[in-house]
Amino acid sequence: MTCSGDVARRNTALLEWYATHRRDLPWRDTGDPYATLVSEAMLQQTQVSRVIGRYEAFMDRWPDVDALAAATTDEVLAAWSGLGYNARAVRLRDAARVVARDGWPTTVNGLESLPGVGPYTAAAIASMAFGEPVPAVDTNLRRILGRWFGAALDGRQLDRVAARWVTDPAGDWNQALMDLGAVRCRPRNPRCDGCPVAEWCEDPTAYEPPPRQSTFTGSRRELRGALVRAHLDGDDPIAAGRALDRSDEEIDGVLEELRREGLLPNQ
Repeated sequence: MTCSGDVARRNTALLEWYATHRRDLPWRDTGDPYATLVSEAMLQQTQVSRVIGRYEAFMDRWPDVDALAAATTDEVLAAWSGLGYNARAVRLRDAARVVARDGWPTTVNGLESLPGVGPYTAAAIASMAFGEPVPAVDTNLRRILGRWFGAALDGRQLDRVAARWVTDPAGDWNQALMDLGAVRCRPRNPRCDGCPVAEWCEDPTAYEPPPRQSTFTGSRRELRGALVRAHLDGDDPIAAGRALDRSDEEIDGVLEELRREGLLPNQ
């Protein structure tokens, strides 16, 4: 079992490494909860390299919650095109409308009340923008803490371990773990040689990578994206679905799903 002294030394080594090796990302060091919200929405299941340019263009167009709150659904979807999971864009705009009306919640619990904001995003904003000493628990943090702990962590045990090990400034601690997971403590083939916290890592094998995501071609995600793009381009969504060799029944089902989610207008 890791003692408190080991935790403190490990955190010190982690933060010292982060101060020197941190990635230069445009949403960092702003202290702006809106910047954190936009970046976290874009980064869900999307690589950082794909997000940077899209984030900068998005922020140029809608630099604050008031600007984004005034955007239409089609405008936001068009700007989001290519990032995938279009519902994220609409929920982001909806969250901006709530904040523009009511102001920013400053705690995890308050932030979770915003549309599309789950526990991880709420903790990321609370720690990075408002200084709340909370861990932002995602699959990246779960993997690293499990290796430090020496066994796979999940559920309440993961939450307890993360809450016990997080340190101030929590925003830096969370981002340091993100960077460590990206360049050293990777899901497959971790680069333990030269890792700044290898001395306090119980078992680098204490993590089983999940199965790789199913192929995009032929998936429901592909059809959803094609139907949204057809709508934005002024084309016939049904024809776009048929071009993917999908049945009219499947196309109609997905169109109805997209309308229920507010991604397409009701007819």
